[in-house]
Amino acid sequence: MSKVFPKWSNALPLKIVVFVFVFVTTLLAGITYYVTPKYVRVGYEPTQPVPYDHSFHVGELGLDCRYCHDGVDKSDVANIPAADTCMKCHSMIKTDSELLAPIRESYATGEPVAWKRVHQVPDYVYFSHQAHVTRGVSCVECHGQVNEMEVVSHAEPMSMGWCLDCHRNPEEVLRPVDEVFNLDWVHPGGKQGQIKDGLKFVEERNITPPQSCTGCHR
Repeated sequence: MSKVFPKWSNALPLKIVVFVFVFVTTLLAGITYYVTPKYVRVGYEPTQPVPYDHSFHVGELGLDCRYCHDGVDKSDVANIPAADTCMKCHSMIKTDSELLAPIRESYATGEPVAWKRVHQVPDYVYFSHQAHVTRGVSCVECHGQVNEMEVVSHAEPMSMGWCLDCHRNPEEVLRPVDEVFNLDWVHPGGKQGQIKDGLKFVEERNITPPQSCTGCHR
């Protein structure tokens, strides 16, 4: 057989195994690094059936988040506004705007507007808006500076690791409860002041964010 296969072929099976191992490891490392929420979600900015400029409605007019997303401080879900919420203003303002035609049609027929969801946790993840905002976690911590967005985009990865970073160090994001919906609020004492008051809020509000699997996967 030595006359059929050269000596160097003896090492060929080992080289193939090593090559396959290196290739698969590199491929998995690349997928782990790039195919994560940080890369596939952050920046997602779908075009909505009706343009809604948060920088104008919230940033300039000063609408409170709870006016449109009612129940965000009372339930797990931050409701998407129904057409009648929009029509409370737009029955008097820009009543003939072509851009608002889907809103008027929805209001007249009862059929909901086909909004495109920007933020969505997997079905196997439990998340309560009420539990977070009532303890001093602002909208900006998960959704970014929505009050500055003309088009809402996905600002944070919302991955398990990202959530756990916050659960391990809640003092870094907690603020006075009456400032939760003030999206421009920053601690006047800077980072040190934030940590100092944040630790105080953790103790006063008895905040013990779950870090075990069952805390979020129920």
